[in-house]
Amino acid sequence: MGESETSTYRDLHFPALLVGGSFAAVAICLSLFLTIQHLRYYTNPSEQKWIVPVLLMVPVYATESIISLSNAKLSLPCDILRNCYEAFALYSFGSYLVACLGGERRVVEMLEDESREPLLEGEENKSKKKNRKMQMQRNPLWKFLCEPYVLGPELFVIEKFGLVQYMILKTVCAFLAFLLELLGVYGDGEFKWYYGYPYIAVVLNFSQMWALFCLVQFYNVTHERLKEIKPLAKFISFKAIVFATWWQGFGIALLCYYGVLPKEGRFQNALQDFLICIEMAIAAVAHIFVFPVEPYHYIPVSECGKITRKKTEVKLDEGGGLVEKKETHVEASGTSIKESVQDIVMDGGQHVVKDVVLTINQAMGPVEKGVTKIQEKLLDSDGKEEEKKRK
Repeated sequence: MGESETSTYRDLHFPALLVGGSFAAVAICLSLFLTIQHLRYYTNPSEQKWIVPVLLMVPVYATESIISLSNAKLSLPCDILRNCYEAFALYSFGSYLVACLGGERRVVEMLEDESREPLLEGEENKSKKKNRKMQMQRNPLWKFLCEPYVLGPELFVIEKFGLVQYMILKTVCAFLAFLLELLGVYGDGEFKWYYGYPYIAVVLNFSQMWALFCLVQFYNVTHERLKEIKPLAKFISFKAIVFATWWQGFGIALLCYYGVLPKEGRFQNALQDFLICIEMAIAAVAHIFVFPVEPYHYIPVSECGKITRKKTEVKLDEGGGLVEKKETHVEASGTSIKESVQDIVMDGGQHVVKDVVLTINQAMGPVEKGVTKIQEKLLDSDGKEEEKKRK
């Protein structure tokens, strides 16, 4: 560590902490205000229990970044917590899209309808259809990459598996990084074979890319049915946080490794934390427009607790008659924030555990089949050897 690099960090640390703290304070205040509004008007639990975790990304990121920026020793623990929450937020966003489509059962039915190919007329179209079907049967991956809608309900399974595997791997790798750091072999930002950082970075990079790609494919199939919630703005705002922060940290590590930026570890982490503080303030403002609470101020008449009817009479000048006008107002009274939080924690937690168990079982299925086949082959070979010995 050179003296110039140390002085650079010392000179920039306090101004960065002051500016970053200001942006982080704005981000936290705006985001918590929006979150409390959603908890106050918790009229659509199936959607809002997933909106709230997505909104909490901003204060979680901002808080951990400003703590890490103020004390470099807490950088790694804060980074681990941020990574774990990022994976959960990605899962929550996918669950939010499913909730907006009417729930898992409705999504499965919709994908079944999407997978039914329309009747094609003409011999040429029939031959094209037949050739395309044969090609997809030979290469199932082609279906997911180029024409995901033909997968039907399988697309939903793949999308859920992609999100949950990232949540599991992200959490496992975060604690593995912490363990390696305690053993002194993690090497944060060091691209050397005897450190754990490059290997964990490759695994997380592939896992995140796969999770985001699954989400993109699911969005491509369902975006027409999600028009009412303006999914593109929500998708871009969320993806920008997840995607930008990960690649931003990876890019800073590369620039420091090749000497473009100072190689001091504290400078690398501090720069990442400073940029995240600024970005979270921008994200907090964007969330106010992307995830507004106004649509949840109103609820269907069948679900409301109180209905008031207002009767007004309007006198017409020319005819002298009276026109009776009736207006129905549905009052969505505020809900208890405590009850809203309980529903999010209990019901949302059960949903997460269920999906994690299901994903682990799906991942273990092929492994068990492979182990069974190996055992069968070993038994067959042993049986043949015994027969030879008898002969």
